[in-house]
Amino acid sequence: MISRFVFSPLKLRIRHARFQSTGSFLLREPPSSAPRQVPTPLAFVSASGWDTKSATDLSAVSSMFVENGYTCMEIDLSFPPKDTELRRTSQGLMRHFETELASHLRFATMSASPFPPVIISRSAGALITQTYISSNPATGLVLISPPPANTAVDSALLPTPLDEFDYEPRFPVALVDVREQLKMLAETSRLGRDEGVDKLAVGTLSVQDIYAKIALWLDDIGV
Repeated sequence: MISRFVFSPLKLRIRHARFQSTGSFLLREPPSSAPRQVPTPLAFVSASGWDTKSATDLSAVSSMFVENGYTCMEIDLSFPPKDTELRRTSQGLMRHFETELASHLRFATMSASPFPPVIISRSAGALITQTYISSNPATGLVLISPPPANTAVDSALLPTPLDEFDYEPRFPVALVDVREQLKMLAETSRLGRDEGVDKLAVGTLSVQDIYAKIALWLDDIGV
């Protein structure tokens, strides 16, 4: 079921949909007063029931992009119920997240844009989006403060070892973090060492700094 309503503070048109899960999906369309209408959507992906940090400030960053002409999807994926097979292994958990994210994005691209989105995630949410893009299309990928390696993720989030990703990026990829963390990623992370991956240093991980750096990068890649 889809409903339409107006989010009064920003006067943004938002379409909301819920699948058979505890996750949620918001499709936020820019107002007619926006300076432009960008055809490629942005997908902000989190799983707050699994990792609360994955959702930190994503909605606020999304709001700034919507005001400036971007169609934004805010997708918070469901955490499987306790004592289910999907929570017994990290691989099963990632398959669950990938399947649910694919369902949301199929719905969104049918109703919003023919272009695959630029996908944006934070913290351990980077594992979900990297799992997804390993076998699904995207226009770009932005990872905000990602873990340096899967082995660095708390065992409370990953119940069993998860193989490191070995996909070859087929589209622009960017890492966003403070300069000190980017230096650490350059030493410990596969993407951090990859010269083809853009490293976007921010002064702080504030909403404004994150928005400004990603907005410039999107301009650079032609989105």
